[in-house]
Amino acid sequence: MPASLGVPRAAATDETRAALTPDVVERLQDTHGVEIRVASGVGTDAYHTDDDYEAAGATVVSDDDAWGADIVLTLAPPPPERRTALSDEQAVLGLLQPLDAPQVLADIAKQGATALPMELVPRISRAQSMDVLSAMSSLAGYRAALEAALRLPKFFPLMSTAAGTIRPASVLVVGAGVAGLQAIATAKRLGAKVRGYDIRDATREEIESLGASFVELELDTSLSEGDDGYAKELEQAKQERQPELLRPHIAKSDVVITTALIPGRPAPLVINEAAVKDMAPGSVVVDLAAPNGGNCALTEPGETVTRHDVHIMGPTNLPATMPVHASELFANTVRALLDYLLNDDGTLALDLDDEVADAMCAVHNGTIRNERVRSLLDTSAA
Repeated sequence: MPASLGVPRAAATDETRAALTPDVVERLQDTHGVEIRVASGVGTDAYHTDDDYEAAGATVVSDDDAWGADIVLTLAPPPPERRTALSDEQAVLGLLQPLDAPQVLADIAKQGATALPMELVPRISRAQSMDVLSAMSSLAGYRAALEAALRLPKFFPLMSTAAGTIRPASVLVVGAGVAGLQAIATAKRLGAKVRGYDIRDATREEIESLGASFVELELDTSLSEGDDGYAKELEQAKQERQPELLRPHIAKSDVVITTALIPGRPAPLVINEAAVKDMAPGSVVVDLAAPNGGNCALTEPGETVTRHDVHIMGPTNLPATMPVHASELFANTVRALLDYLLNDDGTLALDLDDEVADAMCAVHNGTIRNERVRSLLDTSAA
């Protein structure tokens, strides 16, 4: 018998994305015959009505009924009351923050349920279509550049007028992952003079290919990239030097967009208070690492504050400011994952000998399988 797939409403007040869109509902049913239960109102903020879902073949249900499905799809970790109500026959698929909120997985394991955090999809070529982090990071980088342009009390592009010529704004993007590269590309399209910095020297070519200049610091970064494609944490001494070495580059920037994140760790400090003081009045910092504490010493997650006449923005969910395309991209990664994980008869098949399934199956049969999650739980219990 095909599995049932439940899509409950998002618990967070700032969440506007829909985890499934009507077109993906239709494709999943055509391909796998799964029963799809969508909580009433789940797509409202993304401009999908209950009627749209019903027309695609979903059943519109209460939130409780959506949480009772065989596979529950969520945009955030389940709240405590939902975690304790799970059964050993259920699986939770979605953004579960396994390295930032490992206790969530511990609670799911106690119920004997399966946890499939989409954040753990390996960054390999055959899993690119399942990589939700890259999809959401691209949206965040784009939006960060737009938010900076709106907040900055200056033009981004060069402007030649009868009243005089306006120089283009200077934008520095720290971190050249997906979000950083998208921020660079967007700021460049808006006409700013853009520079990019990353601890990985290998990103120089990517930064320069977008028309930005690469900021090079006198800092040994040869061991700064991990096997999984993420930046490794710099040694403590290097971390302490990096903000000071970046300080003069920050001082001459009208906008700084920071994207430096290390999964499961507090965000590294990139901009200290002294660097903020050096910036011209009216300058802008957009800190995409705000959910993990922020790359700027003065960031307040979820808030925009002004310190030393510099506007510091700490957004925690920029993709949700573009719910139509964010929902579309999220739903497409879900479809790619379910195409991979479901049998032809629509039942969930977890081949733990498979690289993708093994990496993202963090909890199964009451056991926490992911070593990093286990180590984080052991550390917190110590």
